[in-house]
Amino acid sequence: MSPTAVTADHNPLRDVRDKRLPNIAGPCALVLFGVTGDLSRKKVMPAIYDLANRGLLPPGFSLVGFARRDWADQDFGQIVHDAVKEHARTPFRESTWKALAEGIRFVPGTFDDEEAFDLLAETVQQLERDRGTGGNTAFYLSIPPGFFGQVCQQLERSGLAEAEQGQWRRVVIEKPFGHDLESARELNDIVESVFAPDSVFRIDHYLGKETVQNLLALRFANELFEPVWNSHHIDHVQITMAEDIGVAGRASYYDGIGAARDVIQNHLLQLLALTAMEEPTAFTAQHLRAEKEKVLASVRLPDDLGASTARGQYAEGWQGSEKVVGFLDEEGMKPGSTTETYAAMKVEVDTRRWAGVPFYLRTGKRLGKRVTEIAVVFKRAPHLPFNDTETEELGQNAIVIRVQPDEGITLRFGSKVPGAQMEVRDVTMDFTYGNSFTEKSPEAYERLILDVLLGAPSMFPRNEEVELSWGILDPVEEYWAANGRPEPYPSGTWGPASADEMMARDGREWRMP
Repeated sequence: MSPTAVTADHNPLRDVRDKRLPNIAGPCALVLFGVTGDLSRKKVMPAIYDLANRGLLPPGFSLVGFARRDWADQDFGQIVHDAVKEHARTPFRESTWKALAEGIRFVPGTFDDEEAFDLLAETVQQLERDRGTGGNTAFYLSIPPGFFGQVCQQLERSGLAEAEQGQWRRVVIEKPFGHDLESARELNDIVESVFAPDSVFRIDHYLGKETVQNLLALRFANELFEPVWNSHHIDHVQITMAEDIGVAGRASYYDGIGAARDVIQNHLLQLLALTAMEEPTAFTAQHLRAEKEKVLASVRLPDDLGASTARGQYAEGWQGSEKVVGFLDEEGMKPGSTTETYAAMKVEVDTRRWAGVPFYLRTGKRLGKRVTEIAVVFKRAPHLPFNDTETEELGQNAIVIRVQPDEGITLRFGSKVPGAQMEVRDVTMDFTYGNSFTEKSPEAYERLILDVLLGAPSMFPRNEEVELSWGILDPVEEYWAANGRPEPYPSGTWGPASADEMMARDGREWRMP
């Protein structure tokens, strides 16, 4: 389509290249299942308010809650109000809230209640008449995956899943997308039997973070980095997601899932794909997804999984100044659980660009600090015209993309220490969003929910990516299930000794974030 081409969904007076106006969602409603959960209260509802506060939602936007509660519309409105005041990123404005509250509705019922879904269908139709939503509806399933099938079938039976001419219906599902390859395929079959593949939006909130998207700009908008982004210059890549909290009352959910299924299968493998992908011919959903799938299809596990993986469970220890209990002593935890709270693994990407470059992935709870980063570590210079004492404090060059917190990029390189002697030492050059831009980065859920309403699927993995990721992790999970227990590590440290030993066998060590 040419930049000035006109379609039925676009303002004919606006050129898509014009950056003076933001993308604003067209007439629509969002139906939120699971409104009583933490995710809805802390992330989804505040993100909707923040979008409204930034003027990115249409005047008639409507929010419909569905839950097993004996609430009226005003009761649900109060729940949204309290969640917004406590967790919203942008300032609370009475005028914004009043406009948003006019479109809030609530439908009580359970997932097996046909009458409740019939009432939901009537509510959506009424909003089309009264609020001008155009019949366009997104269904946000902030519920356990076990209920996805039941809800989708109810949406199909009640006619809610079928869009009339000129309307759209979309469904948003949260991770986990299954617990292994087989269950992921079953889940995809269920959801896509009701909704078209292009209408299914699988949310991975990491892909909505500004720094993750900036990784694409860093690589493909600059000539500086891409020529050295290959095995000729890069020694290895470390991708870390560390948390300083424990299971925090989610013991029943977390037990049986573990760190690898919870984080590596989705977040870290997506970050790997973005780091290793080839340049797409265009930044469209089709081309971005195709390049990521090529990477995931090329990921190879080492033959010896015992030597190239590590897992652990946090034990009691100190998290800062607070004494904390171990994983097995958390409230609601099953005695003797073998669920890991720390997971690390080495993989390789079997392509010409990355031949021989290991990617090390690690994640864990109760670690030294909260941080997510991608560290691209370069090889040492092939020849140094200095003696050993002059470079004894010189490490390896690295580019570190900080996803959270303190979003930005650090470049590590060697520099001469001022003085009469030749002494080369590591220094860093930092870029941070807070210092470089006046506009504060939106929360990931703001970006992703707006993309759902706009029908922009670029940052949402499709089922092929999900299945490829499970194909990578399943052999590791099967190996762990057949071989021993996770290794304990004290809370507040950086994981079990086996993870350090895994790196030491390759002559490397974990970066200290």
